[in-house]
Amino acid sequence: MKKSTIAIILAIGLMLGGCANMSDTEQRTLSGAAIGAAGGAAVGAMSGNAGWGAAIGTAAGAAGGYLYDRHQKAKEEDREEAYRQGYEAGKKNQ
Repeated sequence: MKKSTIAIILAIGLMLGGCANMSDTEQRTLSGAAIGAAGGAAVGAMSGNAGWGAAIGTAAGAAGGYLYDRHQKAKEEDREEAYRQGYEAGKKNQ
């Protein structure tokens, strides 16, 4: 196996291990940034500047990951509120 392949596998393992103590928001933002960087680098490579593509993709991906996290948390809050209201209504009917 080439040294570069081993280094890439090791780096990925360290990044994934580092996510263990992160909040959901941090994990989703980081995931979005990583996906955006990869996509941006691919598009940037086709247009001639992979570095700028990766930078723009990282920013867009991080923003997208953060917005996705906000959406998921709003859904969770709505579900908890609906459960609470149903529970309260059930207690009144007893």
